[in-house]
Amino acid sequence: MANILGTQERPLRVAIVGSGPSGFYAAEALFRSNKNVVVNMVERLPAPYGLVRYGVAPDHQKIKNVIKIYEKTAQNPNFYFLGNVSVGKDVTVEELRLFYDAIVFAYGAEHDRRLGIPGEDLSGSHTATELVGWYNGHPDYCERTFDFSQKVAVVIGQGNVAIDVCRILCKTIDELKDTDIAQHALEALAQSKIEAVHMIGRRGPAQTAFTPVEIREFGELADCDPVVVPQDLELNAASSKELADPQNAKFKKNFDILQQFASRGLGHAGQKRKKLFIHFLRSPLALIGNDRVEKVLLEKNRLVGESSSQKAQGIGEKVELACGLFFRSVGYHGVAMAAVPFEESKGIIPNRGGRIFNGQMMVLGLYAVGWIKRGPTGVIGTNKPDSDETVKHIWEDAPILIPCPRPDTRFLLELLHQKKVRVVNFSDWKKIDAAEIERGKIAEKPREKFVTIREMFSALDG
Repeated sequence: MANILGTQERPLRVAIVGSGPSGFYAAEALFRSNKNVVVNMVERLPAPYGLVRYGVAPDHQKIKNVIKIYEKTAQNPNFYFLGNVSVGKDVTVEELRLFYDAIVFAYGAEHDRRLGIPGEDLSGSHTATELVGWYNGHPDYCERTFDFSQKVAVVIGQGNVAIDVCRILCKTIDELKDTDIAQHALEALAQSKIEAVHMIGRRGPAQTAFTPVEIREFGELADCDPVVVPQDLELNAASSKELADPQNAKFKKNFDILQQFASRGLGHAGQKRKKLFIHFLRSPLALIGNDRVEKVLLEKNRLVGESSSQKAQGIGEKVELACGLFFRSVGYHGVAMAAVPFEESKGIIPNRGGRIFNGQMMVLGLYAVGWIKRGPTGVIGTNKPDSDETVKHIWEDAPILIPCPRPDTRFLLELLHQKKVRVVNFSDWKKIDAAEIERGKIAEKPREKFVTIREMFSALDG
């Protein structure tokens, strides 16, 4: 019985690499099994929660309440958090296998997809991830700078991340000051001269990727009006058929909101200082400028194909749009990790239901959840059934998993100590968390984040 994993005599030991929603839902599912399991969560930053902390927009505080569920999981006596530990740098996957029977990769998709157009790397051209990380106080992006002296910004993409970027650029400081936006971002945005933001999508108004709740907010901003040209809402037959499908209720709601914006007319749009222009059927061909971005060259598109599988196709007609700031938000791409199979074309770890495969052969003991498993799709809640599926397969495999030779977290902690890695456990994190909340009270904000690892350590060291 001693070698049967998940029994009272020998718990199943699982390492989860990454502490975002998919990682915490995987931990929750493992504990929900009522079998004997030890879960160690390894996170490269001292702070947990991944995109909930660093991706959700600061003016959407209610979405962050899901953290309370993750905290409950972290209180399980068989849970241990190892923050400030980078897998692949501080500890290898091969080393983790010494201490864990199964490893679950939950580290998401870290890189923005490129457009692959001339001028993409001009000054003034940025990824949405840079701006989101910057205003959310992510240590990787806290020192980024953006030229808000420009009057026109262009955002390529029409997903929820693109919507967040547009909204933050369009809001007043009074609308942002009582959120948990990083102080450096609040101060920089207070000096913003941006008057127009153009959000551009390659497909039509019936194929928008944002959610109705997100787009509706633009009709309620204090000093920004949404502008939609009525002609841009004219649909081809296939798009009309898509909107008539009850399964596409979200897209129909989006379209109805866009129609409401269009019905306001340009006269109404002139009432407020800022404008959000929403464009469809446009694709960027190039960014133009000498030392920095001055304008973007766009090609008009048409939709081709059957209903629900239409694709954008350029029609050869080109237009230029002046802009001084440019953000791309066209999806994310995972990154490879040493000793783990990777499918570069899709930006994911190749898997079947979360079981990792190398070609046709399953890599016993290695699993994936979240975006690194399925690609960058869905919302926070999508990760729960996704993680449940993977955990179901972990338990199915438990009888054939090879027990690790050193089944004790203390051995890993000793190894990290020898490598001079400072491990931040969950109690340490709660001290950082409390200090951030206390700092926020002074500014009448939910919290004031520490934006560097050094600041986090300073808070721990008193």
